[in-house]
Amino acid sequence: MAKRKTPGINTGSMADISFLLLTFFLLTSSINTEQGIPRRLPPPSEEKTKVDINKRNVFSVTVNFNDEIFAGGEIIPLNQLTNRAKEFLENPLNASHLPEKEIKLIENMGEYPISKGVLSLTNDQSTSYNMYVQVQNELQRAVNELRDKVSVQYFGRVYEKLDTSLQKSIQKAVPMNISEAPPNTYGKTE
Repeated sequence: MAKRKTPGINTGSMADISFLLLTFFLLTSSINTEQGIPRRLPPPSEEKTKVDINKRNVFSVTVNFNDEIFAGGEIIPLNQLTNRAKEFLENPLNASHLPEKEIKLIENMGEYPISKGVLSLTNDQSTSYNMYVQVQNELQRAVNELRDKVSVQYFGRVYEKLDTSLQKSIQKAVPMNISEAPPNTYGKTE
């Protein structure tokens, strides 16, 4: 007796089905994309230009290799950074050691005293990424809270609830002036 051959399975249609399922899942699933930290970068320039900023207009924040935060000449806890940055930028009493203000005409708001303050952040190369992000968040929160305060004062709503043209007015009144210096290399030789 001759052996019977077992019929083979046609896998061509299975490959087609697998490809269609893969395509379906790729098209219908959303891929979580990470967003960066919003910062305004200077325009590209072939020549380096030096910008003179009055020392009173700079709020220096330094994070060292132990993740300690130095601001205003002293070590402060992370939970105080937002309030310190807000006090600095707002300067409600126009104190001489806090940033200058420049009165400008802003659409939808009229004349408004804009702070010339800059939040300057410097890290050590050994600063943990977690602390770096937390400090960035606190500085961002300070600006966002000031924007909300001005927005409620002028338009009766928080910044996020405003239409685009009013948001642009608030952005001009409370600019996002956060500067980041290259990391320090304390104790390292090159």
